[in-house]
Amino acid sequence: MIEAKDLGLKSVGRIYHNLGYDDLFAHESKNAEGRISTNGTMMVDTGKFTGRSPKDKYFVHQLPSFENIAWGKLNQPVAPEIFDELYEEVLDYLAGKDLYVTDGFCGANVKTRKSVRFVTEFAWQSHFVKNMFIRPAGDDIKGFAPNFTVYNASNLPNKDWERHGLNSEVFIVFNIEKNIAIIGGTWYGGEMKKGIFTMMNYWLPLQGILSMHCSANVGKAGDVCLFFGLSGTGKTTLSTDAHRKLIGDDEHGWDDDGIFNFEGGCYAKCINLAEESEPEIYGAIRRNALLENVVADESGLVDFDDRSKTENTRVSYPIEHIDNHEPTLKGAHPKNIIFLTCDAFGVLPPVSKLTREQAMYYFLSGYTAKVAGTERGVTEPQATFSACFGEAFLPLHPTVYAKLLGEKMTRHGVNAYLVNTGWAGGGYGVGKRMSIKATRACVDAILDGSIEKAQFEQTRWFRLNIPKALPGVDSALLNPRNAWADKESFDATANKLAGMFIDNFQKYIKSGDDFDFTKAGPLM
Repeated sequence: MIEAKDLGLKSVGRIYHNLGYDDLFAHESKNAEGRISTNGTMMVDTGKFTGRSPKDKYFVHQLPSFENIAWGKLNQPVAPEIFDELYEEVLDYLAGKDLYVTDGFCGANVKTRKSVRFVTEFAWQSHFVKNMFIRPAGDDIKGFAPNFTVYNASNLPNKDWERHGLNSEVFIVFNIEKNIAIIGGTWYGGEMKKGIFTMMNYWLPLQGILSMHCSANVGKAGDVCLFFGLSGTGKTTLSTDAHRKLIGDDEHGWDDDGIFNFEGGCYAKCINLAEESEPEIYGAIRRNALLENVVADESGLVDFDDRSKTENTRVSYPIEHIDNHEPTLKGAHPKNIIFLTCDAFGVLPPVSKLTREQAMYYFLSGYTAKVAGTERGVTEPQATFSACFGEAFLPLHPTVYAKLLGEKMTRHGVNAYLVNTGWAGGGYGVGKRMSIKATRACVDAILDGSIEKAQFEQTRWFRLNIPKALPGVDSALLNPRNAWADKESFDATANKLAGMFIDNFQKYIKSGDDFDFTKAGPLM
């Protein structure tokens, strides 16, 4: 039985340790933490924060981690004495309260998994991490000893943030040497999920294991496919396939044994969710799932098209809600890797076969594009480059992950492809978004190997090898220039985007010849 001293607290009210789903549901209801949808799913709101606060994430500036971390805007330092002050405030704040303590594993490979303990104020936060992490069972529960502890004091703002030299009253601070993270001032559950992902991105590469922001599935023949992509590019949607078993939808490791999921659940975007286009995800939203920031009428009927609270409506659910999941959460070395991008400029092809050098280039580039209307002040497509398709979660330099990827691709003979889930026939506002059906046809051709039988041609600016024809895909779309009515406009837009790629990649050329893949990138 856990006591206050086990949590580092002077006192505690009641400790609700590893509650089951029915008990959590009862607590959420009793505490009025959320509403219940028409199909029995709990719905919660995360307050003014409906997404992560990357500007408020810090690492304690101390040895030995000081020498490993790539310090900068994304990995900001905080002095040990400031961490100690905030840590004491968090412990004082949580002392005497009723708390929810939830234990879970991160990593399906028992050789390298991490045991994580979450200490939270609210039942729904316990529910969230229970969904997202691997749930201990049997002897694992009895012998559970946390390698890392997260204290979530979401209602505690840092009133002294200016004196501390921080960016706001919100704080998410990692102390690697003490194996502790503290969170204050934000209710967003994703901070806990991505916080542990960030730590895995620190621990594993130092052991020669590649940690990846990707989804993964496996076919009947045991062929594994990885889907890399930033939020909104289709990782969860495309990896959730009725014909293939889902290994996981967001975070994985790649070691000498193969691929393994970090998590025990999925965290899917809900905006514009429809049963006919995404039946597996739609069907996963039921009792034990947890909806975030969705809009529902008085009866609890959810309107998934309503973005009045946020574009980032979400649902977390245990992976068991996907009928066709891989129960071991593991797979062999991948046969195929797919880099997903949502190109709102409309100049990248629906599918391209990449050389190893191109794969390294597009992995380090991590490109997608924001579209007009989704953020205040965005009136035209804006390019986003996030190294390794997850730079916000990389404590080490991006080239550390790229080097591991390149070595593993070469060793295991992995094929790589670039798939554009964005616009065709024109940029945002002129062209149309690629249909899920057409994108799935591209992905199916990769998975069944039929794309290898196609005749290929090379595009001009990006020098990408594209098929001339694919079953289920309008041939006019396969070469993006052909799909534009205004060819001069296409040329100007392609040239503009190529320049953005080139400018962004300059920082990797400085890392040495090992990462100078400019010849594999676009030309202006």
